[in-house]
Amino acid sequence: MELQNSFVSWFRNSSPYIHAHRNKTFVVSFGGEAVLAEDFDHHVHDFALLSSLGIRLVLVHGIRPQIDQRLNRLNAPARFHHNLRITDDLALQCAKEAAGLVRVEIEALLSMGLANSPMADSGLKVASGNFVTAKPLGVIDGVDYCHTGEVRRIDSNAIQQQLEQKNVVLISPIGYSPSGEVFNLSAEQVATAVAISLNAEKLVLLTEQSFQNPNNNQPIRQITTDEANLFLQKYPNTPDTLALPLKAAIQSCQSGVKRVHLIDRTLDGALLLELFSRDGIGTLISSTPFEALRPATLNDIGGILELIKPLEQQGKLAKRSREKIEMEIADYIVLERDGLITGCMALHPDEQGQFGAIACLAVHPDYQGSARGQRMFDYVNQKAKQLKLKKLFVLSTQTAHWFIERGFQPSTIANLPEPLKVHYNPERNSKVLCKINE
Repeated sequence: MELQNSFVSWFRNSSPYIHAHRNKTFVVSFGGEAVLAEDFDHHVHDFALLSSLGIRLVLVHGIRPQIDQRLNRLNAPARFHHNLRITDDLALQCAKEAAGLVRVEIEALLSMGLANSPMADSGLKVASGNFVTAKPLGVIDGVDYCHTGEVRRIDSNAIQQQLEQKNVVLISPIGYSPSGEVFNLSAEQVATAVAISLNAEKLVLLTEQSFQNPNNNQPIRQITTDEANLFLQKYPNTPDTLALPLKAAIQSCQSGVKRVHLIDRTLDGALLLELFSRDGIGTLISSTPFEALRPATLNDIGGILELIKPLEQQGKLAKRSREKIEMEIADYIVLERDGLITGCMALHPDEQGQFGAIACLAVHPDYQGSARGQRMFDYVNQKAKQLKLKKLFVLSTQTAHWFIERGFQPSTIANLPEPLKVHYNPERNSKVLCKINE
């Protein structure tokens, strides 16, 4: 029964994402290491599942280890400079062979319907082509990169046509010049250029390791582009397996891609957990904070009521009707996380602007302990100063100590302003707290 309830809960919680992702364009990039891994078929299952849910899917694969393998068999060294391969004539031949073989392997896995898998008989169609126009990288720091190139243009119209026909588009890190030259490209750069060109909803980068804080090895679940830039400056020795995806994420977000996800591809099902659960399992990168603190609107009333209802039942908050919240919605602020109201607080100023009452402080039980209450309090306190409110009052049954830690002093009912005194409920026996605003 517990397993059954867990599945029902997960499915209900994932349904908003299934709806939100339908008909959206996702670009998913993964390295050649993922293709060589024994569990690569699991990723292919998940790609097929994403497509079956109506997601317009573009896959960009890497080929670095496959090229290295071929060079090694030929006793030829793999040469790099600034983490970019120097693609001489022999390396280019190896790149062509690797790209062709990997592309065919992926196409075969997607085209066969994944027999004996959850996506059997899915009938996926895969489209590949010369979607990437490239130019030579040239000579940098005196080093001739030979046939290593950079993206010049993405044929987004051709890709869109394939996506509209419900095809999965598969792109190799190979580019072509108008004169017929072939260039070896960085898979991260190709994925970034494709996501930007298509104005994709998401760019998903399957990485070789999780993105963690080097100081405590705790996973970093969300970060803005500004914070990502600071991270790379602070930790210049970040391994390329993370530094390159981070740089790709920053460039993508700055060019209009709404969200970029870094996901450890070694975790089974990580792609689904990241895209279809509220907290995910990877790292979300965006230009602005994922969880926004903002004034409430009428559209937030349902979320506020859902948030405060359990607290009202426990006696922690006074009961409020939908009509009352609607009338006072301008006094509320909310924390919103991907459509979920995770916190709320209200500041009710009196008409004469002499005092204000802080009320309805609530934080979702799944998101407590992360200073969200403090963040909302700081916002409300600053708003009170802007309104030049001389005093702030709080009526609390169970959170008095929290407010005392933030400068409030115990007071009495007799000291309440008349409008607050009239609405004081003796049955709740709330403690009265007051703070003088300087």
